[in-house]
Amino acid sequence: MDLFANLAHGFAVAFSPINLLMCLIGALVGTLVGVLPGIGTIATVAMLLPITFGLPPVGALIMLAGIYYGAQYGGSTTSILVNIPGEATSVVTALDGHQMAKQGRAGPALAIAAIGSFFAGCVATVLIAVLGAPLTKLALAFGPAEYFSLMVLGLIFAVVLAKGSVLKAIAMIVFGLLLSMVGSDIETGASRMAFNIPELADGLGFATVAMGVFGFAEIIRNLDHGAEMSRDLVQQKITGLMPTRKDLIDSAPAIGRGTVLGSILGILPGGGAVIASFAAYTLEKKLAKNPSRFGRGAIEGVAAPESANNAAAQTSFIPLLTLGIPPNAVMALMVGAMTIHGIVPGPQVMQKQPDLVWGMIASMWIGNLMLIIINLPLVGIWVRLLRVPYRLMFPSIVIFCAIGIYSVNNAPVDVILAGVFGLVGYWLIKHDFEPAPLLLGMVLGPLMEENLRRALLISRGDWSVFLSRPLSAVLLAIAAGLLVLAVLPSLRAKRDEVFTESEG
Repeated sequence: MDLFANLAHGFAVAFSPINLLMCLIGALVGTLVGVLPGIGTIATVAMLLPITFGLPPVGALIMLAGIYYGAQYGGSTTSILVNIPGEATSVVTALDGHQMAKQGRAGPALAIAAIGSFFAGCVATVLIAVLGAPLTKLALAFGPAEYFSLMVLGLIFAVVLAKGSVLKAIAMIVFGLLLSMVGSDIETGASRMAFNIPELADGLGFATVAMGVFGFAEIIRNLDHGAEMSRDLVQQKITGLMPTRKDLIDSAPAIGRGTVLGSILGILPGGGAVIASFAAYTLEKKLAKNPSRFGRGAIEGVAAPESANNAAAQTSFIPLLTLGIPPNAVMALMVGAMTIHGIVPGPQVMQKQPDLVWGMIASMWIGNLMLIIINLPLVGIWVRLLRVPYRLMFPSIVIFCAIGIYSVNNAPVDVILAGVFGLVGYWLIKHDFEPAPLLLGMVLGPLMEENLRRALLISRGDWSVFLSRPLSAVLLAIAAGLLVLAVLPSLRAKRDEVFTESEG
């Protein structure tokens, strides 16, 4: 009964005019981001962080959440119509979706993508509501030592699930932790790592670093790649949006399986929506009676990944709202947005800020409904937008970013810093460093330091407190186990190399 009361409260919050408007803006911007290749959700959320300063916290987070799951919808539009995935999560959708479009069935492909996403979004919203309260009750057993250990586990997850080198992921986390310490000591107020630069006395702005490393760096990377691509299918008129009865019967089981798989993978830190869409496609291919249909316009190849990526995008809010641990880079930005508004992410959020949590959960259902309405009738508008040349689009994005950053503190230095971090971010991408762990380190750094100091203060400087408290010890043991599992394959590979060299 408690659940229904909470959901009723959430819908009351979400249906307020300002929150409905924020939800609509988030869904629209998210769709736009998904449709336009080369911008990306992370970069967009980073760009819009400065704007959220002037908004009420609930509205700001509803809008950012809308952008995240809205982009999953929009990404399918370009994948199907022009074979250019607007989002990484839509890469798989392009395989069969584009083939369907070539066969003149772009309408049913778009409709099934939207229906699958809507169904998955609704299921994920219910899951968040059901799992939220029990997980919060468990999390209330946490003291400072447990919090510190939980954050260590969160950072280790980022290492384990980062692409490429484990060493590079650890380096990124350490770099992020160092950046979070710039400014003044949280207890004594003494200046540290600010190098007597007055602008750094309050530390580096989270929005500034995020905008640089993701926003500006992404733009430089796209310009470097030469983002003009062929858009051959855009010229065709899309008619007959409604899928046939056979389409619905074929895609229904795929939507169900994709939703379940995406919901589970979204909760786990790391991959989320990208891994979910690939896993769902692979599963459908394995279960199919005739796997050779895949890649030639099989409707299940659109239904499953689209359902999975939307379910995963929404269930990734569960660890964020209940434990305060961001499972991916976008959620790390959401933690940043919460911190900007003075909300400490963690188990207390559900009790101290019920409006925020339940309002956000209810808004996801409303947002999914809005996305169905936005996506299907407005396909023509999104197609026209795709014809805008990138050389006109990117300068306007850069100007928008610069205005956004400047408006936070009215400080020109912030714009310069964002530019510097843009170059740093571009260098990192070029050298196969993943920027997401850096952001996670920067977000969790101050919270880790605060809980570490608090735990040591309570235990009078006794470091064994982290191992003598059972929950803390279990979390640290899991973290250590995960790190060993991550390092072992690379050690084995190195050992094999040494052996083959010595034999040669």
